[in-house]
Amino acid sequence: MGIKQVVKIGGSLFPDYAIELAKQLKNTNSLIILGGGDFANLIRKYDDEIHFSQETTHWTAIDCMDIIAKLVDDKVDSTKLAYSIEEANKISDDGFTPIFIVSRFLKTEDPFECSWDVTSDSIAAYVSHFLNAKLLIVTNVNGIYTQEPKELGSTFISKIDAKTLLTFQESSIDVMLPSLLLEFGTNCYVVNGKCPEWVLSLIDDNINDYNFDYTQIIGE
Repeated sequence: MGIKQVVKIGGSLFPDYAIELAKQLKNTNSLIILGGGDFANLIRKYDDEIHFSQETTHWTAIDCMDIIAKLVDDKVDSTKLAYSIEEANKISDDGFTPIFIVSRFLKTEDPFECSWDVTSDSIAAYVSHFLNAKLLIVTNVNGIYTQEPKELGSTFISKIDAKTLLTFQESSIDVMLPSLLLEFGTNCYVVNGKCPEWVLSLIDDNINDYNFDYTQIIGE
């Protein structure tokens, strides 16, 4: 069957929601990528104060993704850590859900400039393109809003063109992702991981009655 979709689980969902969603993704032919969460945010905070080199902050933030991946895997029986695409495919074929340790793959491929504009969203987009797989960005909000969800007048967006998203100052995805979707000519979905059934609905091709909020980003 192979890997059908890359599910990027935001670090904001760690630990409880991320662990539960990883369990729920059993037998879905998914590859999981974890965000760096509070570990990466702490590096960003120190960088704002001390100003490390961009290369160092880029790769230490990626190390944070690996740390959370290992912690989630430790709590889920149906997952196994994958250190390469080949290993991820084998793990999937063996009936487990691979959680991707991205650092080694990225060191080999090295597709990005070192920048805070590139986070786990863009990395997941690159991996999904590499695998020709569907991409789900799973976060702690329902999708994309016109401004911060809690701000007065903020409106939810169910479908948006990646070109339009390029004009947004801030959203629940990273700055680089819309450009990559346009470059790759692919779409992605942004969905709330606090409701695992919503994520599973977007994965199941037999379901077409999506009675919940999510955002589709059009890059085609």
